[in-house]
Amino acid sequence: MTGAALTGALVGFGLLLLAHALLPARPALATRLARLDAPTRPAGPTAGPTAGPTAAPTADLTPGRPRLADRWGPRLLDLLDRHGPRLPRLRADLAVCDRDPGAFLATSLLVGLVLLLTAPAAWIGLRLTGVPLPATVPLVAALALAATGALAPALALRAQARTRRREFRRVVGVFADLVAMNLAGGRGLPEALLASTSISEHWAMQRLRRALTEARLHATSPWQALAALGEDVAVDELRDLAGTLTLAAEDGATIRASLAARAATLRRKEMSDTEGEAGERAQSMLVAQLLLCTAFLVFLAYPALASLLAQT
Repeated sequence: MTGAALTGALVGFGLLLLAHALLPARPALATRLARLDAPTRPAGPTAGPTAGPTAAPTADLTPGRPRLADRWGPRLLDLLDRHGPRLPRLRADLAVCDRDPGAFLATSLLVGLVLLLTAPAAWIGLRLTGVPLPATVPLVAALALAATGALAPALALRAQARTRRREFRRVVGVFADLVAMNLAGGRGLPEALLASTSISEHWAMQRLRRALTEARLHATSPWQALAALGEDVAVDELRDLAGTLTLAAEDGATIRASLAARAATLRRKEMSDTEGEAGERAQSMLVAQLLLCTAFLVFLAYPALASLLAQT
């Protein structure tokens, strides 16, 4: 009885939280102003041979109606902005992957809720078929499955964001080289920045071009836009590049040599990271080979050892 009561209370509390989250809430004034000032997102990813990994839009099963995550996402995001933590790391991962925070929260909640209800449903089905199980089993299983379902999208997002940040760092080094070459050709700094992003259609170049274009439309400096983008996607190399550009714009420092040196530093860092990963993979392969050889030797020596022990 105690386990059943705890299970019912947990399910009821979860449904209460879900109903509170899905009720249309009036967003705060600061949230509305932040959304008005935030740059608008494009309608979809730009297609191209080098556009990089982007999240493909899912097909809507009900024509004329928004998807479930799109309906719940804004409400959950408002609820998190008003009462929840800021979660800067998660927001940076979503920004670098160019994913909607509200849709991600709705997906995580939905997966966790489905897995939460799976354990009691399985327990009821087993009880009906005559398999006796304690009432605490579905409670523990429901909590474990709900935690797994809620954390699994975040873990997958973290792995994808790590890969995207590495690509972004590589593109920042190429971007610094292109800006230095455009400056050597006689362009001004703002024109060199915008022209350098028009060379490729890679997704990182598109993000840089979008930030610089919005900076021109909003009459802000390009280096401020690059610094804000580096802060949003948590790429330190882009923030450092924006600091170098700010120093050149305010103090009149020689920018071309600084950009070339920074690009060379980024290339050396990328090369060292690649060599380190190659060394780690070589070591893992060596360990796997040693384990395989050890297992083979045990397989060969086991009959002799077994017969020797049987004689003794």
